[in-house]
Amino acid sequence: MIGYKKSLSEWQCLSEVKMGRGSPIPPMLRRKIDNPSCYQHSVHKPVSLMVWGCMSACGMGSLHIWKGTINAERYIQVLEQQMLPSRRRLFQGRPYFVFQHDLAPAHSAKTTGKWFTDHGITVLNWPANSPDLNPIENLWDIVKRKLRDARPNTLDELKAAIEASWASITPQQCHRLIASMPRRIEAVISAKGFPTKY
Repeated sequence: MIGYKKSLSEWQCLSEVKMGRGSPIPPMLRRKIDNPSCYQHSVHKPVSLMVWGCMSACGMGSLHIWKGTINAERYIQVLEQQMLPSRRRLFQGRPYFVFQHDLAPAHSAKTTGKWFTDHGITVLNWPANSPDLNPIENLWDIVKRKLRDARPNTLDELKAAIEASWASITPQQCHRLIASMPRRIEAVISAKGFPTKY
């Protein structure tokens, strides 16, 4: 999930001076200060959207954005409506590819596994508690960094910013991420499963 937390300003700040016992000054002195340097940003209710996307060494696949949560049924709909067309476009009729996703409940549900089997799609075996080496995580990081710069204020602005960020990722970036997989795997093996720079 990509969430952008819209900050709301508190238009006052309280300055407190606490004194010890026996002090001639009251134990707590409060005064309101109307000073912009005291404004505090706080998150009251984060604005968030669910985002699904895919990529290959050939470039970016589809992006699907919705408000709400994901379950196996919804995930299968996304796969049918987004992944299958992306597969045809990115792999241009080449029959074999390996799909990679993590063990999120919607991904690991029996109905999802059956869907992949029924469609003849090989899914990369993903051990529990393993380092997340999926190169798409790096793409999500790029998208999130661009969102911080865009600073959307509404759900429509957030959706547009996500789409623009996704569209700006080049096939060369995708190819570099996929080509880095052998180095990523070597780094995890060398680190004995502990965190790496990836």
